[in-house]
Amino acid sequence: MSKTTIGILYDFDKTLCTTDMQEYDFIKNLGMTPAEFWGEAANLTKQCEMEKILAYMLVMIKKCKEKGIPLTEEYLRSCGEHVELFSGVATWFDRINAFGKSMGVNIEHYIISSGTYEIIEGTPIAKYFKKVFACRYVYDQNGEAVWPAHAINYTLKTQYIYRISKGVLDLTDDEGVNREQDESLRRISYQNMIYLGDGMTDIPCMKMVKERGGKSIAVYPEGKGDTVKPLVDDDRINYVCVADYSENSTLERIVKLMIENMAITEKLKKEERSQLSHYKTKK
Repeated sequence: MSKTTIGILYDFDKTLCTTDMQEYDFIKNLGMTPAEFWGEAANLTKQCEMEKILAYMLVMIKKCKEKGIPLTEEYLRSCGEHVELFSGVATWFDRINAFGKSMGVNIEHYIISSGTYEIIEGTPIAKYFKKVFACRYVYDQNGEAVWPAHAINYTLKTQYIYRISKGVLDLTDDEGVNREQDESLRRISYQNMIYLGDGMTDIPCMKMVKERGGKSIAVYPEGKGDTVKPLVDDDRINYVCVADYSENSTLERIVKLMIENMAITEKLKKEERSQLSHYKTKK
């Protein structure tokens, strides 16, 4: 009998790492402050009535050209090497995977981020993700970024929950993600999803997972609990935790309880189907 799969879905910026991923190396290499970079992106958004994610992606291209920095996949990956992760993140995935195994379930980790795909690829934790959904570029014959290939804003994030549930991870497969599929046939049911995010841009995903029977957790830096208060007030989430992924932390304890509960629920479902099937056949 195949094992149940539980999907843990993460935002990246300020959820797994301490600030926006571009601020560690990319913006520093431009000789700009984060306020200057994001301010220019905000001005472009306002002046052109432009989508915010597309604006920051364009500013990345423009500023690299101005500074003579080739905006290649390799360069962006190098900007992920020094991303500062929250405490415990580096060992989190191995610990959670081992716990899932002890409960008789498979754990899969996914990123759904409005950040930069290639920067995430350059981080030391990239290897732990089944799939990373994030903004990425098209590159020209010289290997330099010229146009967005994918731009993921806060509402578009929900599409990737559907993809993960159905197992349609190929971004070119629009037919598969839109095809009607019974919940019982899905690769990962919504009830077996856990979503971790940090703020307002995660609301659509948090709400969707919570309303469909999964669990949503808002995380925040130590001492900054007010940042997630609106999520609590609007009943968007199931739990609130400090972004401490260390062993025996509150976050780890809660996620393990969720996994244990999901594993037991799935075992009961299988037992129920087995019992009912037996008596129906006998009759």
